[in-house]
This record gives sequence, structure tokens and C-alpha cells, in this order.
Amino acid sequence: MKKIIEQIDKENNIARITIVDERWYVRDNVFYPSVTWIAGHYPKGIAFYRWLADKGWNESLAIKNAAANKGSKIHQAIVDLIDGNTIDMHSEYQRENDDGSYTPEELTLEEYEALMAFSDWFAQTKPKVLEREFVLFNEDPLYAGTGDLLAEIDNQQYLIDFKTGQDIWPEHELQVSAYAHTLGTPPPQTAILQIGYRRNKRGWKFTEIANKYDLFLASYRIWQEECGNTKPYVKDYPMSLSLEVKDG
Repeated sequence: MKKIIEQIDKENNIARITIVDERWYVRDNVFYPSVTWIAGHYPKGIAFYRWLADKGWNESLAIKNAAANKGSKIHQAIVDLIDGNTIDMHSEYQRENDDGSYTPEELTLEEYEALMAFSDWFAQTKPKVLEREFVLFNEDPLYAGTGDLLAEIDNQQYLIDFKTGQDIWPEHELQVSAYAHTLGTPPPQTAILQIGYRRNKRGWKFTEIANKYDLFLASYRIWQEECGNTKPYVKDYPMSLSLEVKDG
């Protein structure tokens, strides 16, 4: 069984655990199911199932994994750009291998073009960055997730999720709605920024998303029915190991 443990915030002792189709965030020994895992229980609609039937299970998994690696590398590069770093076509970012390990890999041309599109959006929009790549927790109901960008645009606060796909699925709308709910009342306006978008010349599309938190709660109830008794395999996994070696 593949199990990936990432310490994503060492200062606050926050970790993320991925086990096959499960994902948990851990803080102060409390396990929070991830927003993406919960939202994935929302019905995907006939278009998705037609695509799945056309591709077949194995090919669809391969496409999904490739898309996840592409999205992950682009997200890592965006963090670098927001932090003021310079990237080029030879910049390397971590891709996940089948065994759960990671390997540095150069950006592909498609990934670099997506980052060019992001740079164009940023230059045109001029957002004031408030937070980037930050963990969000909710206590009732219990869940957590990672926000991509909290920014102020034209005096309006936005919680923005980055997507590298060509379509916005209902579960994407549920995800950003759940994230926004953790940020107070009223929550910020939510939006999805598609980068590497092939249906216009800009290469990006910015879509404001209506609050779908009520539908996320419906998805949460489905998740509770299907996975509510699921508990992560609990074992002490220290984030590092060392030995006290005696001389002589």
C-alpha cells in the first residue's frame, strides 16, 4: 500500500498523509479528512462517465496521474514565481513516481506555456497577494485543505484555486466553497483560474464561482456514509530519524 507522509508546515507541526484514495491532514494529533477527498464523492455527471467508458479504467488512471503530476509541477513553479524567484524552461520540479517517491524533472513545454499564461494573468490583474499555498482547517464539520491563493483584486478579496484542466467540474466548485468557509463570514469571493487553457488565445480563464457550501455539506454527508468509519493506519512516523552513536 502506497503511503505518503509530507510535513507541509514544520513550524506548526502540520502533516499531510495520502493512502491510496484517502487523504488526511494532521494537526495536534487530530486527523482532518481532505476537502478534495470529500468533494470527490459528489456525483460527477454523465459527461464524466461517458469519458470514463470511452477511455477505460487503466487509461483513465494513467491520464489522471499524468495530469496530477503536471498540475503539481505547475503549482510548485507558481509558488516560486509568487515568491519573486525566476524560472526558465530548464527549471526542475518534483514529480511523483509510481512507488510514491519523487524525482526532479524539467518543465515540459506545455507546463512552461501554462506558467507563461499565469504570468500574463498576474501582470494584467495585478493581485495583492495575501496568502499562497496555505493550509485551511475547519472544526465543524471536520475537514482541511490547501488554498492556492488568497489575494485582493480591485478592492475585492478572492480565494483562487488553480486548475490546469480544460473544464471546471462541480466538485471543483465545492472545493473552493469549502476553503472559503474557513476564512470567516462573509467568506471571500471564490474563483478558479484555469491556466494552460486551450480555448482562447490568452491561455488562461478566470471564473468567479458561486458559493456552493451547501452542496459541499451534502457531499460531506455522502462521504460520512461511505467513509465515516475510516481511520488512517495510525503508527508513530517521526518526520526524521537519527542515532546516538558512541565513539570507540
